[in-house]
Amino acid sequence: MTTGRALPTQEEVLGYFKSCSNWGRWGADDQRGTLNLITPEKIQRAAALIKDGVSVSCERPITYNLAAPSVSIHYMTGTGEAQVPGTPNVAGGSGDFFGMAPHGYTITHMDALSHIFWEGYMYNGKPANLITARGGATTHSIEVPAERGIVGRGVLLDIARLRGVKWLEHGTPVLPEDLEEAERAQGVRVEEGDILFIRTGHYRRRKEEGDDAVPSNHRPGLHVAAMPWLHERGVAVLAGEAPEVVPSGYPLNTLPVHHVAITAMGLYMIDAANFDELAAACEERNRWEYFMTIAPLKYTFGTGSAVNPIAVF
Repeated sequence: MTTGRALPTQEEVLGYFKSCSNWGRWGADDQRGTLNLITPEKIQRAAALIKDGVSVSCERPITYNLAAPSVSIHYMTGTGEAQVPGTPNVAGGSGDFFGMAPHGYTITHMDALSHIFWEGYMYNGKPANLITARGGATTHSIEVPAERGIVGRGVLLDIARLRGVKWLEHGTPVLPEDLEEAERAQGVRVEEGDILFIRTGHYRRRKEEGDDAVPSNHRPGLHVAAMPWLHERGVAVLAGEAPEVVPSGYPLNTLPVHHVAITAMGLYMIDAANFDELAAACEERNRWEYFMTIAPLKYTFGTGSAVNPIAVF
């Protein structure tokens, strides 16, 4: 991965675990992390962004491909195949079973703060061994953000649009200067408590060229160099189509954005999102901020959940 721009060293990245840490900021027992930055006042201001009454989903369709990195299963528990149209006084119905592994590169999902460990710890210094086979995520589970849901001001920074391309090439990093350049080009500024969406065009490439064109081990995305910027700005939720650049370039951190964001900052992340329709809605209005709602399911002791983020203009 070459950019021509100075990137932090491995030692500097390891330093982010302290310089970007939110451990203890909201108390020793806090599990909400950066969601604490979304105050009632910020939610009220975000609600005022609703002007048109138009909503846009940022979720990818959930498909049932056993060869996909994140397996989803669907089968019918009841069907209408035995029903004969017009049969008098006969009732019926249908039903489904759904099963999935939400983490990965296929299903739009939110990571709980129990999903990622560093040096045997989770966010706020809780030991990783509290996540067990029998009990699941006995702390920092997806139930925490699901309890209230997440609503607030959403901001889309469209890096593919900024560069005038359909998508960024594999391995292209998004650096803090890219985020600031996108802010200037779009006339928007990321503020404390915001739900930040970063678009690279990665999902568009997947749709147009197929899964084989977007290998999971080589993709564009946010570079770990942006973590101090996110910390300083006070981003509450980070969402991406492929949220961080791969390969990372750091032998000790294969997924350094996840490591620093979730473990050190307590920053909730949404992976494998779809921003194509959102980008079109923003460009149509020349408005890159909107009211955002995210509702993880209340999986007891879960480390993540599929989500359908909804932007409202």
